[in-house]
Amino acid sequence: MHSQCSEKHEGGYVQATNPHLKSMKEDFLYHFNLGTATHDLPAMFGDVKFVCVGGSPARMEEFIKYIAGELGLASPDGEYPNLCEGTDRYAMYKIGPVLSVSHGIGVPSTSVMMHELIKLLHHAHCSDVIVVRLGTSGGIGLKPGTVVVTKQAVDATFRPQFEQWILGKPVVRGTELDAELAKELLQCGKELAEFETVFGNTMCSMDFYEGQARLDGAFCSYTEEDKQKYLDSAYAAGVRNFEMESTLIAAMCKLSNIRAAVLCVTLLDRLKGDQVTSPHEVLKRFEQHPQILMGHYIKKKLKSYQKK
Repeated sequence: MHSQCSEKHEGGYVQATNPHLKSMKEDFLYHFNLGTATHDLPAMFGDVKFVCVGGSPARMEEFIKYIAGELGLASPDGEYPNLCEGTDRYAMYKIGPVLSVSHGIGVPSTSVMMHELIKLLHHAHCSDVIVVRLGTSGGIGLKPGTVVVTKQAVDATFRPQFEQWILGKPVVRGTELDAELAKELLQCGKELAEFETVFGNTMCSMDFYEGQARLDGAFCSYTEEDKQKYLDSAYAAGVRNFEMESTLIAAMCKLSNIRAAVLCVTLLDRLKGDQVTSPHEVLKRFEQHPQILMGHYIKKKLKSYQKK
């Protein structure tokens, strides 16, 4: 069963298209500890234009500190409050028009965050918002430290779709990302030239081990030759990295009238092994690559807004 959103989007406003929301007296975003009755969401978030999401709360705090410095908005005391204080599920930070939110690992955790994020942006009357996932991944034929700007977010069969079971039936949604946004991000990578930035498909797996053809999980039902054939077929299909959230984010943003992109740095080349073995300090430097690229993009966009 395929699902299509038939409601026309109004301008560039974020759309939470659930018709039942209109009959609710209040909407409490439980996992954010924020609500329409307890917080003035338009005042708190109405100016948001750039939403950056990533798995680790610590990494998203690092990003908001980085972008605050880049935009000249650094806190005098170096402290940035977690707007989801009171819950330990997710972390959220804001500076100017930039929102930084953690989503945990994998589709289930990310789905919960995205439902509440989209409703938050909807209740805050945000418009012309972009959502960008800043993450880590396993590269396919790429040297570690390379940033992949996702062309298509694909499933384990290399198709650009996300399948979810709703009321006991499979619902398949498209995962098209914003082509113009991806082009702009790729150009930013070329302008920086601090690390390699490439354009390629990203495969979203439901699992870190067997779902990504690793040989080092607790279980493995295939041979090393089977693994290599699968990785080769992924590369032939244009896949350049594996991760665990991209198709879900792409599908939900498409339904919500949000321009979206995925920027993931590769921590290893899966054609050469399964385990991440680089020293901690090297991995920390790699993790900064998507943040640096995104910071460059945000500064460029804000300059262009000022000229209008």
